[in-house]
Amino acid sequence: MEKSQTGKLYIVPTPVGNLEDFTFRAVKVLKEADLILAEDTRTTSVLLHHYDIHVPLQSHHKWNEHQTVEIVKEKILGGLDVALVSDAGTPGISDPGFLLARACAREGITVQTLPGPTACIPALVSSGLPCDRFVFEGFLPQKKGRQTRLQELSTEERTMVFYESPYRLVKTLEQFAMFFGPQRQCSVAREISKMFEEHRRGTLEEVAQWFREHEPKGEIVIVVAGAEPVKVKKEKRYGRGEEETEDA
Repeated sequence: MEKSQTGKLYIVPTPVGNLEDFTFRAVKVLKEADLILAEDTRTTSVLLHHYDIHVPLQSHHKWNEHQTVEIVKEKILGGLDVALVSDAGTPGISDPGFLLARACAREGITVQTLPGPTACIPALVSSGLPCDRFVFEGFLPQKKGRQTRLQELSTEERTMVFYESPYRLVKTLEQFAMFFGPQRQCSVAREISKMFEEHRRGTLEEVAQWFREHEPKGEIVIVVAGAEPVKVKKEKRYGRGEEETEDA
């Protein structure tokens, strides 16, 4: 990386499971950075040790990012190249990163995001559900606004992708069945890129029942089929008042 008077912010995706999913470029960027911001320094230390990376680490997570953003931005303006990583996957996608990226972008600082691992895309592509058009919902609100959001999504025609805790998986699938219909197709991906990766496919009712009987563990991604296109009646432009059905 070429040094300049103002440094750069590098957003570096890290493996969601298998450490070998890391890219050559990601290793190079981390080795050449002046500072690495980590969601959990203990987790990141394992990755850095594996790739023989020796760069100072600083904690940057959802509990302190509001306080550290300005400090980090000033360090970059002072010439440091800073790399941001999360525990797994791409920072900013249901992980800390957005606030720092926004602050740097507003300041005119170069923000370079490396392509790389994320749990969302493998789960979507492996689901067997349409993936040409989809919406990523991440984690739904746990309480306030949850039912409202589910009601809004009940008519969403694109495939939907959600992240969920294994402890709330069954309850969430039951709520999906209530709002989307028990026969809506879905796929639950567990432990993407890890030794015990699993994909459980079927209707919401079937998959919920499976996980009632088999306690889920690990990282969870839920992929749900979109709603059937709404049919509307439309009066023909010419004719005798006949009606026809068309996609809305």
